[in-house]
Order: sequence, then C-alpha cells, then structure tokens
Amino acid sequence: MSLFFVVGGAAVFFLLAYLTYGRFLAKRVFRLDDSRVTPAVEYNDGVDYVPAKVEMLREQHFSAIAAAGPINGPILAGVLFGWVPALLWILIGSVLIGGMHDMGSLIASVRHKARSITEVIRIHVSRRAWALFMIFIWITLVYIIVAFTDITAGSFVGTVILESGEEVGGGAIAASSLLYLILPVLMGLLVKFTRFHERWALLIFLPLVGVAIWAGKYMPISFPAWLAADPAAAQKIWSVLILVYCVIASVVPVWLVLQPRGALGGCFLYAALIAAAIGVVFGGCSIEYPAFTRAAEGLNAGFWFPMFPLLFITIACGACSGFHSLVSSGTTSKQIAKESDVKSIGYGAMLLEGMVAVVSLACVMIVAKDDPLVSKAPNFIYASGIGRFLELIHIPAAFGISFGLMAFTTFVYDTLDVCTRLGRYIIEELTGIKNLGGRLAGTILTSGVPLFFIFQTMTDGNGNPIPAWRTFWNVFGASNQLLAALALVGVSVWLMNTRRGSKAWMAAFFPAVFMFVISDWSLVQSVIGKWVVGNPAIHPSVPFVAVILIALSAWVAVETALAMFVTVQVKEIK
Repeated sequence: MSLFFVVGGAAVFFLLAYLTYGRFLAKRVFRLDDSRVTPAVEYNDGVDYVPAKVEMLREQHFSAIAAAGPINGPILAGVLFGWVPALLWILIGSVLIGGMHDMGSLIASVRHKARSITEVIRIHVSRRAWALFMIFIWITLVYIIVAFTDITAGSFVGTVILESGEEVGGGAIAASSLLYLILPVLMGLLVKFTRFHERWALLIFLPLVGVAIWAGKYMPISFPAWLAADPAAAQKIWSVLILVYCVIASVVPVWLVLQPRGALGGCFLYAALIAAAIGVVFGGCSIEYPAFTRAAEGLNAGFWFPMFPLLFITIACGACSGFHSLVSSGTTSKQIAKESDVKSIGYGAMLLEGMVAVVSLACVMIVAKDDPLVSKAPNFIYASGIGRFLELIHIPAAFGISFGLMAFTTFVYDTLDVCTRLGRYIIEELTGIKNLGGRLAGTILTSGVPLFFIFQTMTDGNGNPIPAWRTFWNVFGASNQLLAALALVGVSVWLMNTRRGSKAWMAAFFPAVFMFVISDWSLVQSVIGKWVVGNPAIHPSVPFVAVILIALSAWVAVETALAMFVTVQVKEIK
C-alpha cells in the first residue's frame, strides 16, 4: 500500500473533524463568546499575563504540547504492535478525547481567571480533591522531565551512520542546539524593544536556525572526547546542563524565551510536516512495516494483551495527553486575547499534534521489520525518516537527519521549561509563597528531584544498561493519561454545574471514564510485574509511584462522584 493514502487520508480526517466536531464543541458545548474579557487582557502584567496574537500563541502552544511525545510514542507503539493499531488510536483519540481534553481545559481556565485546571477542580469538586490533584500533577511533571531530559541528552552523544558512511554526530546536534537557544532570546529582545512585528522577526530568525543546523557540524561539542568520559557519563553531564537551562528559562518573563522560542519551535513542527508531505506526495514510498506485529512477545504475552492497555499509554501525546491540560491552563490561558481563539489553539493544535504523530508513525511504516534501524531509539528513527523525505528535494541526507534531530530536541526544550514553570506554579500555590524566593525554590525543587532518577543506572532483564527514559516511559505514559482523565473530570463537573439541564458534560465525562480505566489498568500491571512476577527490568521506584498514583486517582474519583451527584450546585465564576 502507498504511504500517500494513509497519511493523506489522516490529514483529510483531521480537517473534517476540525470543521465539524470542533465547531460543535465551540458552539454547543463551550459556547465561546468574544464579548467576555479574557484574563490576559484584564490582568496584563507584562510577565505571565500577556495577550498574544492567535498565530504566535498557536505556534507556541503547539510547540509546547508536541515535544517528543508524538514522536516517541507512535514510533514505539508502531514497532511493538504494528502501524494499524497505532494509527487508529491516534485518529480516534485526537478527535474525540485529546481535542476535547485540550479545548475543555483551556476554556475552563480562561473562564476561571486563567487559574489552573486544579483550581477548577477545587472550586467545583472540593479542596481535598484539589490538593490530591496538585500532588498528582507534580509527580507526573517530575517523570516528564526525567524522560525528556534523558532523551534530549541522548541525542547529544549518539551517532547516526548513513548508507554513504557519513556520520551525523551528537556533538554537532549539541552545538546546533546551543546556537538555537540563543536565537529566541535575541528575537524576544528585538520584538520587545523595537517596533518589529513578530512575523518580520520570524523572517529574520528562521534562516538563522538553518545556519545553526549547518554550523553545528563544524563546531561540535563532544564531552566524551573533551573529558575522556564514556557516552553514559557524557549523557549525564548533558542532563545536568539541560536541567540548569530549565531553571533559568522557567523564571524569566515569557516574552524573553517562551513566546519567541515557541514561535520558532512551531515553525520547526510545520517544517517537519512539510518535509513529510514532500516524502508522501513525491516519494512514492510504500508501506514496508507490518500492519500488525507480535514484536511485543518479549513482554511474555500475546498480541491483544498487552496491546490493551499499553498501546493507549505508550501513545499519549498525539492522541490524548494530560500534560496538555497543564500547558493550556498554566501558560496558554494567560495569553488568550479572545475566547474564539480557543478553538484554533485548543482543538486545532491537538489535531496538528495528531498529524505529527501520524508523520512519526510513517517513519516506521517505510522501514522493513528486519531493518537494523528498527532497534534504534525513536529520535533516530524519526530523524532518518525526515532525512529520507528531504533527500527528494536534493537536501543532503546528513543535513536532513541533523534537521530531524534538531527539531526533536527543539520540541523537547519547549516541554522541559514549560514543565519546570508549571511545577513552580504548583509549589507556589501549595505553599502560598509567590515572591522571588518562592519562585526560585519551586523551580529548583521541580528540576532537582529528576536528578535522582537520571543518575540511577538502569538495566533490562538481562542486566544490560538501558536509557532512563525507556525505564520510566510506561509509568510516565500511565500517569500522563490518568492526569488527562482527572482534567476531563474537572471539565465534566464544571460543565454540569454551569450548564444545568444540558448534557454537554457527557462530551468530557465518557472520555474521562475510558482514560481512568486504561491508565489504572496499566499502573496495576506495573505493580504486579515488579512485586508479584519480579520483573528485574522494572525500577524499584515504579511500583511505589504506581500505588501512590492509583490511590490519588481513586480518592479524586470519589470526591468527584460526591460533587457530581450529591453536593449542591456551584455557581460559575464570572
């Protein structure tokens, strides 16, 4: 089968969903109204509350939610279970669950003075549920930071060898990355202190991103060579430096780093989609990888189980991701200029992320099952696919792969400092300390705890070292999806309380139930796998965290049931 029909069909499916179900959510469920003054306008402080142009905010939001999730998850799931199950979950999940989740979290936050989704739960469920949810979120953020920091650091020490024998080294990607991080700061300063429009600034700085990618190979930063360290030690050094960057980026004003880097990162995502479109339309690529595969037999099970529930927690971003509710209600809601922008930014960006997931899956689909590339890390599979697509327009494979790895790294930066910033918000809300000392303490705590896990030596069942991100990916995915379920619960209760007599709340409630079941199912498997079966590949901390997450989610579920069916109506905050 031609790749064109699959990827092209997915694009048409997402477009129709945006025009139909997206419109239904905007008009009938959430009733978006531009006559309401948004918090970004009402509380404009030039730091966190800053109204943004819809195009720039969509790119920033898109870049923040996308990150490595819709690349890693679909590739891992495609390799394990085949491309058909992965594709179906991406399509259905994005439209009916992920889009509803993102849009609901965003408008609920906007209607509650840009408070986080946890505040929505506090107001409409209970204060106990709020505290439990805050703890749950913070634990999830720590695992997100662990997974994505380790993935990014791995990109800086790995090497891709092309068929021609040419190498694309991690040191070159690290150098390009460092150059890239400087560009958004310069762009932010230019836009802030001159009359330059964001679009003109993008025209200047986007070509400079290409220069950074090209220049990286001529000035590689190679810690293994410089410090006589092995790759594993070099990767840990990079992890520390990335976390230091997160501390800095998460406390500076959003106009200096978050907004300009989000705009550049969004363009990266669009460029990756264009590269894929070129490959799909002109490459004549056929699907080589099996539609269904029993590669999961290494998990000592058949095909359907563990595909249920692992498929749904392996592909989180790209179908449904609880992290999106934190971005929507943590940073994006503080920059919404008018309510009608919520459909484009909330629902539209989720469908675009679904398309990124389809493109990532396509990078697996064009590879034969026995190809050595299948055993590589997902970021290298993705970069190789993008490089193959770009070769069709005579871009050298080395540059194309560097572009793919750089794009991957760029997406992760957006997620990492947003996670750290959100972790800081949570510490501030729990402690009530919101001065400079509180901001620094919350940021350092959120970025410091992941160091414990990153510096652990992880091994598989045979005692071979494996990346930290692979060790924690399942519990990260399960906690992330359970977070989505809790956010959907909050939206459901809010809709029930404010739309009495309407069944609008069902659009969020049924997806919440599905995500609850699938996530807790996976967490229970982690507990059984370590404490009953004794699987040595499961890190000792995983079952403890799984039990905590299950208990927290169950408690929130009980509080929610009481709020929905027992307590009195809560008035909507105007």
